[in-house]
Amino acid sequence: MVKKRLIPCLDVTGGRVVKGVNFVDLRDIGDPVELATRYSDLGADELVFLDITATVHGHDPLLRLIEHMSEELEIPFTVGGGISATEHARAILRAGADKVSVNRAALDVPGLIEELEHEFGAQAVVCAIDAKRRDPGEVEGDTPHPAGRPGGWFEVVTHGGRTPRGIDAVEWAQQVVRRGAGEVLLTSIDADGTRAGYDLELTGLICDAVTVPVIASGGAGTAAHMADAFAVGAEAALVASIVHEAPERISVLKSELREAGWPMRI
Repeated sequence: MVKKRLIPCLDVTGGRVVKGVNFVDLRDIGDPVELATRYSDLGADELVFLDITATVHGHDPLLRLIEHMSEELEIPFTVGGGISATEHARAILRAGADKVSVNRAALDVPGLIEELEHEFGAQAVVCAIDAKRRDPGEVEGDTPHPAGRPGGWFEVVTHGGRTPRGIDAVEWAQQVVRRGAGEVLLTSIDADGTRAGYDLELTGLICDAVTVPVIASGGAGTAAHMADAFAVGAEAALVASIVHEAPERISVLKSELREAGWPMRI
């Protein structure tokens, strides 16, 4: 069995790590480089660094911060936010990131994922999918229900959950993998920041639909929640609030997961 990964996520705006609930009510957590270094020292397998207002406000990725992180970190890290062209990704990878994550631009820029995969390889391309649960038959404006599942469906949303796209998340995940994404970072907007557990229905549907690793995101509160995500097929678990408050929990969580029978990296 492939070893599972525990990945702290640093949502950054204005050069500071922030965290909220359901992508709103953001509060300051601390300096991203200091937090990232501590997480690395405590046993994090990877890190994800997301500039969460880059798409909303239209500014470029924070290259100086990425370079600083690269100098300090000894574990892989992914950078997302504001990446809408191959030259953005090239600059980020040259600055020291191991992977780039695209979200809104994967929808809005035709051929972007294919271009990134061609130039950097699928292993460096992550497609982030933010999804929101919809009731059966529910529509957004004039957008028809795109999927026939009687239990409801999951709509792709962008711009920090502010913009519904009328696209079924499962179908979109399959598309981005066909286009060349080597990994899917899946966030439930409904569960984000709640600490009540990942959306297992959403996670399971995506894991069953694609052939690449899926990182479960949104709702982690305990090691049991991560184990549940692994059980439905996730290869990695993204965490934020619970380790921002107590970074030492990283080693505790990994130990608990090992005791529960999940293969974790040392």
